[in-house]
Amino acid sequence: MSQIRVERAHQLGKEAAREKAERLVDKLVSKYDMSAQWNGDVVELKRSGVTGQVEVAEDKVVVEMKLGMMLSMMAPMIESEINRALDKALA
Repeated sequence: MSQIRVERAHQLGKEAAREKAERLVDKLVSKYDMSAQWNGDVVELKRSGVTGQVEVAEDKVVVEMKLGMMLSMMAPMIESEINRALDKALA
């Protein structure tokens, strides 16, 4: 099992950061065929072989993913994509 954790500080405030994080979530859901369930400021992401969450705070956004055996070899590519998408979303 492989784990990914990406954290980005921001100065947008929680509401603006959540709107931008929703774009990232939409991209992950679309590209990796995941389901997303918001619970407050945390969205749980799931699909076969993958669990994760995106947490939006007043000053940071944290993305955590756990990849099963089949996807663990793609971890560097997935982490790189999350980094790019988060940088773009919070810019």
